[in-house]
Amino acid sequence: MSIQVGDTIPSIHVGSGTPENTIDMAEFCADKKVILFAVPGAFTPGCSRVHFPSYIQQYDTIKSKGVDAIACISVNDAFVMTEWGKSQGANEKIHMLADVHGSFTKAIGLDVQAAGLGGLRSKRYSMLVENGTVTILNVEPNGFGLTCSLAPILIENL
Repeated sequence: MSIQVGDTIPSIHVGSGTPENTIDMAEFCADKKVILFAVPGAFTPGCSRVHFPSYIQQYDTIKSKGVDAIACISVNDAFVMTEWGKSQGANEKIHMLADVHGSFTKAIGLDVQAAGLGGLRSKRYSMLVENGTVTILNVEPNGFGLTCSLAPILIENL
């Protein structure tokens, strides 16, 4: 079963910057308002051309709504996520999180097998987490599309 509005973010460590540097997702989302969005794969066309850029383009609007942090997570390694963030101009705006083994993704039930992308991946989604609790959740109906997880759609509900 996948995570739902009202559920709390599990205490699972993911990579941040390098494989040695990890953060606990529950701690990261505690006592603040966080947007977390997931992509099936770094450097993939839909993720790189549309999904990720929507959060960079809407950064100021998102921050003006009282959001403390924005994070992108993918089943990739920390080096890939760091370099992808640099190529997208994430700089200090978006936290790039690597769910190396898909542990977080599986724990929240948003994992999918995508043979064309190498196997285990995350469904595409966006969520708002307030004080560790999911308050908004937008999961793409087929797991990969770009219909409900883009930044402008999430902003409408903030």
